[in-house]
Amino acid sequence: MAKIRSFIRREPTLALAALAALVSCFFVPPDAAYLGYIDFRTLALLYCLMTVIAGLRAAGLFAHMAHALCERAGNVRLLGALLVLMSFVSAMLITNDVALLTFVPFAVAVLGLAGHRKDLITVVVLETAAANLGSMLTPVGNPQNLYLYSYYGLGLAEFLGITLPVWALSLALVTAGCLFLPRERIAPFLGEEPGVEKRGLWLYLALFGVCLLVVLRVFDWPVMLAVVVLALLVFDRRMLLQADFMLLLTFVAFFVFAGNLARMDVVDGLMRRLLAGHEFWAGVLASQVISNVPAALLLSGFTENARALVLGVNIGGLGTPIASLASLISLKLYSHSEHARTGRYLLVFTAANVVLLAVLSAAQALLPG
Repeated sequence: MAKIRSFIRREPTLALAALAALVSCFFVPPDAAYLGYIDFRTLALLYCLMTVIAGLRAAGLFAHMAHALCERAGNVRLLGALLVLMSFVSAMLITNDVALLTFVPFAVAVLGLAGHRKDLITVVVLETAAANLGSMLTPVGNPQNLYLYSYYGLGLAEFLGITLPVWALSLALVTAGCLFLPRERIAPFLGEEPGVEKRGLWLYLALFGVCLLVVLRVFDWPVMLAVVVLALLVFDRRMLLQADFMLLLTFVAFFVFAGNLARMDVVDGLMRRLLAGHEFWAGVLASQVISNVPAALLLSGFTENARALVLGVNIGGLGTPIASLASLISLKLYSHSEHARTGRYLLVFTAANVVLLAVLSAAQALLPG
């Protein structure tokens, strides 16, 4: 029992998804149709992107970029803006969680060395919002986008047409948020500039290109999976195990749960009636409770309104700390830093997220797309 409780504390989303899937199996006994629930294309893309991005990080690319840009900052506001905008822009390609795993520890280290730890909460909160909002632009920015892009069979231009207007407004909002930082001069000691392992860099950039070609539907996902796995077996097999397998299992569990719900005529009809015309708010509200990735998996089976659901689960990543799993990463990283003030962090986080959620929720109905 102690091991089970420990697992639930470590992986609450997976535990909830597994329980929901198990209960649903009593109403729809397992059969051959279960295989049809699983979106193997999304799972393969997620696995390959996670391993490739882990390889780019191990090659030193992100640390090198962060060091080079922050070295040029002359005051707290500019330094904070650089960290926030790097989180925003990089999340479009390396996902929101990887952006935060890269730039939050860097913010902790640099502001500590610069003697400006008092500004760390503001910077980390803005970095978190920036990563969550910046990642909404592209299909590869976060897991829910990758799934919805595949599920609805969207083209890249069509997807960008949905997300670009809100993304552009989000960029303006997080940039404006940096004005709350002081313009005090700093001269941080960043240490020796980290190097980049060029052989690994070129390998993983090439594999990342292969993944993007699958996203663009230039060729099918089995080709990508074979290329990535074979390349890693030959050149860097330790990266084969660097993916977040708990996230992949969470997807599988929710696929089973959502698939079984769709086969229950009463539930299917009820969900479709409840969602009709309310897809955006359903995505926002569900995200606050179960986070935006499970919300996307659950709700997609009951609506054809791709635009509303994509915006709902992306904007819905704001709000509570559990609305986006990436937000929990920031909270964990900050709370483990020296002299952390977790209570104050949660107050600032909640205030900033409520404001951003309200503004973007109101704006999305008025923006083109």
